[in-house]
Amino acid sequence: MPALDDVVAYLDQLLDTTTTPDYGPALNGLQLANGGGVRKVGAAVDFSRRAIDGAVAEGVSLLVVHHGMFWAGLQPIRGAAYDRLKLLIDHDVAVYASHLPLDRHPLYGNNALLARALGLEPSGEFAQYKAIAIGVRGDADEETAAIVERARAFAAAEGGTVVHTRLAPGQRTRRWAVCTGAGASSETLSEATALGVDTLIVGEGPHHTAVLAEEMGIALIYAGHYATETLGVRALARHVGERFGVPWTFIAAPTGT
Repeated sequence: MPALDDVVAYLDQLLDTTTTPDYGPALNGLQLANGGGVRKVGAAVDFSRRAIDGAVAEGVSLLVVHHGMFWAGLQPIRGAAYDRLKLLIDHDVAVYASHLPLDRHPLYGNNALLARALGLEPSGEFAQYKAIAIGVRGDADEETAAIVERARAFAAAEGGTVVHTRLAPGQRTRRWAVCTGAGASSETLSEATALGVDTLIVGEGPHHTAVLAEEMGIALIYAGHYATETLGVRALARHVGERFGVPWTFIAAPTGT
């Protein structure tokens, strides 16, 4: 059984955890320790009661999540927060969170994996944040409706749905970009315009982004926040399991968003 410290050190190095800028509540890295060993790795998009219940049922000793224990900010340890923490400690489950470090990883990252899941090959960066790029972009030449249908099939398999802005008959995608999760914003749309992107694939975004996208001539595909961020934690857990010779599992807990 590998030591938790060894697995954490490997993850920190693989993901550039300590040097990647992120939002404060992300607190990337080991968020909760256990007794010291890793018998089984579990992966979930969100730190939630459903994810914890699934980890306990599966005998997981290291739970890797994208949105971690402190995503909602500071809160007192009582009620539901206490119950979640007690379950983890009682069952010796450690928690490791990776937000932007995982989003941007070229092999195990949500953005690169989503692009490839949709039949698109990344050739450049997208979605600049401080000193890093979170998303990916590339070139294509196919009907945008075909990409929408592949996105629809992908999201359905993860318990989600797809919506998109209006498409003209026969509209084609020649330059695309991907930014998973809450990827639609005034900033990403402006960046897309500057790069000549005609199709932007995201998880979700506020209503005004659909209005802006149409006026900018950008097809905007919302493939679901949860669905677009299942890929990274699943791939990471699989890799860690194979690397350290322990079983792994993905704990599905769709949010409908």
